[in-house]
Amino acid sequence: MNTPSPAGARSVSVSVPRLVIAAPASGSGKTTVATGLMALLAARGLAVSPHKVGPDYIDAGYHTLATGRPGRNLDAYLCGTELIGPLFAHGAAGCDLAVVEGVMGLYDGAAGQGELASTAQVAKLLRAPVVLVVDASSQSRSVAALVHGFASWDPEVRIGGVILNKVGSDRHEELLREALEESGVPVLGVLRRAAEIETPSRHLGLVPVAERREDAVSVVRGLAERVRAGCDVEGLLRLARGAPSLEVEAWDAGDAGPAVAPERPVVAVAGGSAFTFSYAEHAELLRAAGADVVVFDPLRDEELPFGTRGLVIGGGFPEVYAAELGANEPLREAVAELARSGAPVAAECAGLLYLARSLDGAPMCGVLDADARMSRRLTLGYREAVAVGDSVLAAAGTRLRGHEFHRTVLEPGAGAAPAWGLVRPERRVEGFVQRGVHASYLHTHWAAAPGMARRFVERCVA
Repeated sequence: MNTPSPAGARSVSVSVPRLVIAAPASGSGKTTVATGLMALLAARGLAVSPHKVGPDYIDAGYHTLATGRPGRNLDAYLCGTELIGPLFAHGAAGCDLAVVEGVMGLYDGAAGQGELASTAQVAKLLRAPVVLVVDASSQSRSVAALVHGFASWDPEVRIGGVILNKVGSDRHEELLREALEESGVPVLGVLRRAAEIETPSRHLGLVPVAERREDAVSVVRGLAERVRAGCDVEGLLRLARGAPSLEVEAWDAGDAGPAVAPERPVVAVAGGSAFTFSYAEHAELLRAAGADVVVFDPLRDEELPFGTRGLVIGGGFPEVYAAELGANEPLREAVAELARSGAPVAAECAGLLYLARSLDGAPMCGVLDADARMSRRLTLGYREAVAVGDSVLAAAGTRLRGHEFHRTVLEPGAGAAPAWGLVRPERRVEGFVQRGVHASYLHTHWAAAPGMARRFVERCVA
């Protein structure tokens, strides 16, 4: 699945101070602490490298807002364990400190596959100390047993401190601190229950930054103030600076080979409020392959960027903006015309819906003979997939891993071959391939298969 390192490449010592912010379970306050800490340290003038364990795009968007640097995902399932260190080193290059927000509970990973893709596994791969954020709202002395259990479960995971969240009173804090004195794990912060900051969410999690930027800026500042007031920031910095050196070769988008398109064809990438899901490495790979990447907003722009030779439409929330997307008829027709010409078009999840004939009754681009609608059922999980046939992204038989995350269903017509054959955890075909279009619900991370970006740019030239 992963491209080997270039001949002669050697590991180097990466000594960036780093912390992993984890929790016993989802909803404990990881995003509050991680984003607030990032924002606080960035406001102090530190160059902070933000990272997120797992496939989640939305938290990474808040990290970007907090630090001014691209939020980068570290997903050992999508990319393989061998790329976690290199991707981290790539993102953290030149930074003063890195903060990694975990996913779910500390030891939760890909279902049925042990520690794979868990926060604990990533922490071990990065040799990074862990700060455990605990929802202490309904416990006192029991917190010590909980922290002891998490700290002793895997001796290779170093829990260097705990932050107590949703603490109710001074007396509650006193009881918690007394209990934790016996655990050997220092308390590095206490956040009060009454100081919660509202971060809006909906059917797929938090509302992305791009949809509420002004409000999100205020929220991130508030999170930074919470961390400043409630946490031992100097203690957190000491813990981060105590992380040992990491021997690893930094990932480089250019390692897949020289540019295949010296004339730099324009690849249009959908952005704006409706299409917010994208891994930073995708654009980097396209540029390294020789493309000129230009972002456009399907909610506002009535035409594709001048000279567009290829189109990438990632994930997001088109269902929230179906009426507005449908009303932009000039752009819908431009997308349809590009697809009819045979130009390469790669669409994931939200992009798939946008290429359909309709979404909840609103007209879409009509590239695909299919209609989409919202559903009560959440489709969520990692997938293993095989390319059914040749496409602008992959040759037939290409194997890779992806992730599904949506509450929509597609009612397809006829006339298109499937994009992927899913082989785990269930067997079914999925997506569409027709002429230059590759459209699928499957989110993929191109760093794990950099040949996809090169193949796409090659098709743009052809």
